[in-house]
Amino acid sequence: MLEQARWEEDLALQIQADPRIPVTTMPQIILARRGQGKFRERVSRIEHACRITGVNRPEHLIASHCKPWRDCESNDERLDGENGLLLTPTVDHLFDRGFISFENDGELLISPVVHRESPQRNVGGFTEGQRRYLEFHREAVFLEARVRRS
Repeated sequence: MLEQARWEEDLALQIQADPRIPVTTMPQIILARRGQGKFRERVSRIEHACRITGVNRPEHLIASHCKPWRDCESNDERLDGENGLLLTPTVDHLFDRGFISFENDGELLISPVVHRESPQRNVGGFTEGQRRYLEFHREAVFLEARVRRS
C-alpha cells in the first residue's frame, strides 16, 4: 500500500510538472486517479451499481479503471468513463489485481489463481467502449492459467 501511495504521489508530481496540461485540468486528472472527480462522474453516467454486489449507494462505490491508469496512453483515456466500472471496495481490489475480469457479454471471470472452481455468473452487457477496455483488462491484468475455455 505504501508503494502505491508513493507511486500516486510521483504521478501527481509528474502531472503538475507537465506544461501541456492546463492548470485548471491538473486537479481533475490527479483526483481521477484516486477514483474521484471527472472520471467518477463520467463512469457514473454509464454504471449505476456494482456489477457483482448490486450496491448502488455512491459512498460505497469506487470508480475503477478497466485499463489501469499507468497503462493508459493519454489523459483522455484515463478520464474516459467507458474505461471504468463502479465497484465496491472488495470487488475493486479483486478487479485491480486481476483476480476477476469480465467477458464482453458480462460473464464473470474468476482467476484460477484465487479460486479453482467458480460458478458461472453473468453481470449484464457492456457498452462498445467498455468492451474495448475490458479486452485490455483480460489480456494484461486478469490472472489466468493460460488455458482459455472455449
